Amino acid sequence: MEDFEKIYKANSKKVYCYLLSLCRNEFLAQELTSETFCKAIMKINSFRGDCDISVWLCQIAKNLYYSHCRKEKKHDKAFPETEKDFVLTIDDKEQTKEIMMHLHSLDEPYKEVFMLHVFAEIELKEISRLFDKSESWARVTFYRAKEQIVRKLREGNEQ
Repeated sequence: MEDFEKIYKANSKKVYCYLLSLCRNEFLAQELTSETFCKAIMKINSFRGDCDISVWLCQIAKNLYYSHCRKEKKHDKAFPETEKDFVLTIDDKEQTKEIMMHLHSLDEPYKEVFMLHVFAEIELKEISRLFDKSESWARVTFYRAKEQIVRKLREGNEQ
């Protein structure tokens, strides 16, 4: 795992910049960068070594971005797509209540990471230090918490 942390440190900025050039959305690029490295950890044995690892990572990133685009076409655009949009929707008292209800149903550390990042506005890098984990762990944890809340909001609106 130590080797993978070196790979992350050496390539995360390159992957993020590549994704940012594709999607032109900082938050989405951050989410997809985290997802890229999660997927890479799971698929590291499939890396053949016939290209630079950054090329392989960018290919994963591109596939995740295209997958994201396909999913977005299927979803109702009424739901927040970015962190900024997600935070702005909290101005609605009824939705705030609903978000808080779903937030409190999350397991730890998802609940705490989400609250620290959204409500306390603590950067994910700092949250990673608080938990004595890597920054990628904080990004993935936040992303998963947000996805759980959005999924629960969608399920509630479908009923």
